[in-house]
Amino acid sequence: MKNEQQTNFSIKNWAEDDRPREKLLQKGKLSLSDAELIAILIGSGSPNESAVQLSKRILASGKNNLSELGKLSVQQLCDFKGVGPAKAVSIIAALELGRRRRIEEALERKKITSSASVFELMQPVIGELPHEEFWIIYLNNSNKVIEQLQLSKGGITGTLVDVRLTLKKALELAATSLILVHNHPSGTLLASEPDKQLTQKLKTAAQSLDIKVLDHVIVTENSYFSFADEGVL
Repeated sequence: MKNEQQTNFSIKNWAEDDRPREKLLQKGKLSLSDAELIAILIGSGSPNESAVQLSKRILASGKNNLSELGKLSVQQLCDFKGVGPAKAVSIIAALELGRRRRIEEALERKKITSSASVFELMQPVIGELPHEEFWIIYLNNSNKVIEQLQLSKGGITGTLVDVRLTLKKALELAATSLILVHNHPSGTLLASEPDKQLTQKLKTAAQSLDIKVLDHVIVTENSYFSFADEGVL
């Protein structure tokens, strides 16, 4: 009986309309829900739960948000009955590919035209980190990205930025302007006094070298705060 139950819940034995693989082939990838896509990755569920049902339960644990799911470790995924290390690794690998694809798509849009384009470029890089990082985007006179550089990586309470290193790199790259970017792991979209002081310090130092600080963007998982847009640069 146990083997029969396990067989019944294997994707290959489902009704044709309920098979995610066949559905993708017949109706296209956009026809599948997130749970159905994950079900394709894991292949089968448990004796009492189909792969799609298991996938729905996994998604629900992260508020049905793929970004939240991408933060889970192999061990956390293995805590779900029916998910072993192999299935957990498949899920993590697929979500990581999706994250990297977002980064590559952002890098193709090398010209910075607004604070929104800064967010699109940097959110996949630092938006979901549990710690704070400070980055500089170096631009040429056409506002095209020359290089993105991580200046510091700190704890959740803050980070240390070397102004001299920032400007030394700008001179090496012949950058004419730069944009400051850091993340707030807490999700807070407010500029702190240290944020403002650092921005002014960099802006003043850069001016002496004829380099413009165009913006300072605080990035969170879902949104951003732009010093330039808010008139506090």
